[in-house]
Amino acid sequence: MKSKYLKIAVATSLVTIGIWGCKKDFLETSNYGNYADDQILSAKGIDAILIGAYGQLDGEGNYGANWTTPATNWVYGDIASDDAYKGTDANDQPNMTAVEIYNWLPSNDYFYSRWIAIYDGVARANDVLRLVTKTLEQKPDELTQEQAKVIVAQAKFIRAFEHFEAKRMWNNVPIQDETATENKGNSAPGNAEAVWAFIEKDLTDAIADLPETYSEQIGRVNKYAAMAYLAKAKLYQHKFAEAKAIFTELIPASYGGSGSGGVTSNGLPYALQDAYWKNYDPRYENSGESVFAIQFAAQGSQDGDANRSYGLAFPYGGEFGCCGFLQPSQNLVNAHKTVGGLPMPNFNAVDVKSDEGKKTEDDYTVGTEELDPRVDWSVGRRGIPYYDWGPHPGSIWIRDMGYAGPYSPKKHVFSKADVNGFTSNGWKNLTAKNYYAMRFADLLLMAAECEVEVGSLEKAREYVNYVRARTKNPDSWVQDSPAKYVINEYSTPWSDQAVAREAVRTERRLELAVEGHRFFDLVRYGDGYAVNTLNSYLAKEQIKRLYLKSSSGFKLTNSFYPIPERAIVLAKGALIQNEGY
Repeated sequence: MKSKYLKIAVATSLVTIGIWGCKKDFLETSNYGNYADDQILSAKGIDAILIGAYGQLDGEGNYGANWTTPATNWVYGDIASDDAYKGTDANDQPNMTAVEIYNWLPSNDYFYSRWIAIYDGVARANDVLRLVTKTLEQKPDELTQEQAKVIVAQAKFIRAFEHFEAKRMWNNVPIQDETATENKGNSAPGNAEAVWAFIEKDLTDAIADLPETYSEQIGRVNKYAAMAYLAKAKLYQHKFAEAKAIFTELIPASYGGSGSGGVTSNGLPYALQDAYWKNYDPRYENSGESVFAIQFAAQGSQDGDANRSYGLAFPYGGEFGCCGFLQPSQNLVNAHKTVGGLPMPNFNAVDVKSDEGKKTEDDYTVGTEELDPRVDWSVGRRGIPYYDWGPHPGSIWIRDMGYAGPYSPKKHVFSKADVNGFTSNGWKNLTAKNYYAMRFADLLLMAAECEVEVGSLEKAREYVNYVRARTKNPDSWVQDSPAKYVINEYSTPWSDQAVAREAVRTERRLELAVEGHRFFDLVRYGDGYAVNTLNSYLAKEQIKRLYLKSSSGFKLTNSFYPIPERAIVLAKGALIQNEGY
């Protein structure tokens, strides 16, 4: 049975009180479900509040539907990119279609749901910080200075994590610290830049006091994860040399870095899983590849801590039943084409063979194109084994092939072996699979990006080759697949920065496909990269996905989502809208 790590199960007891016991104090009871001050102002009480802050990292809760709010970002990071279509059919979740086609109105309730989920996470972290100060002032015997430091460090990481999510969604966002009693707004000059400084300060403070490891509760953030996020924050700001120095320290010497540490929360050095697919099997979670993961658990009827965010994003048929969202794009499949084992230039000129337009009962054979084997872990394709469910059967697992194509999502989907042990025995789409906010392959490729930008092209190639070597190992391939897998490392030195830059960006797409990163990567690359990539994508996809013709295209103002209209109204003038909305 998988551990539940840091989730809290809240049980409500029903107590029958006898009439004969009536006294005056019977009428003077505390509110059920609330902590009294003497319970909170202690190390144990504050840690319970801290666990609640950890629990909000997933973004799930009573903020709207679970697919509008989660940190998995499958709507905002995948469907808004060239990796995936909304999927399902034309009538389902029109507000999600609006996200996909860049028809972004501030009134779209998806944006407000994500906004309040993020800022609730900020508020929870701030509650912890306020309670630490209050306890040290009023009940110093209940909390040691050392305990306070570690609790504060965790809360500051969580607060930085949430502000980072807000920053890359909306850019000019309000900074909320523990002194805030109202919405501080985002209208001060230079606020957008100040958010980065605030995030960096919180992460730097966290690094100073976080432990390197935990003997228990391995879902807690450690020093190295905070360092990795500080480097990521710098990368987003194009502070490549500063980010590089931190990444290098985190990469063990065996991978070409300087770090002898790089220790994860379970005491293992950072390392790639020996097989790619193990990153998507709950039996191998919290390994050396997990830099920071949002923890989930589900077993039978005990599904309160399950990953609910992908509930709609399962094949529409078979054991899944619902709901056909998050269908991988033809462009993503085409991107996996190889020549001599390396990514194919102009990969989108001719489509990889598919069963589009065919029924399950029609004859079909898998194409003979040379492909990167990661394609069949990111995408469910007809004729290719879909975990242990047998070959993907095609149209009977697709809600509307004419609308959103022939492919199914896969990475977050449960296997037959997972059923009940790692899923709910009610709605099986609630799973135990963790979400990797950052894994070691992601870290290596961000480090490679920094190396390119500072001119160390050969170091960048070295990091990329470590990632590709793992995929080259046949243990990483879908077994008994009729597809033709051909992948090699880059054997020729990189001498051109532009070529190296594109190679690293391509590797990130293939390695992290449909994991919530793609849209944010395209935007942060800058220099119109998102505009060119996404409009080129739309130009061809509109030929087969006719509903995409209603998109007016991706504009530079679409680099950030609109500040939710409802948030602006409730802020009573403290928030200003992003340009272009």
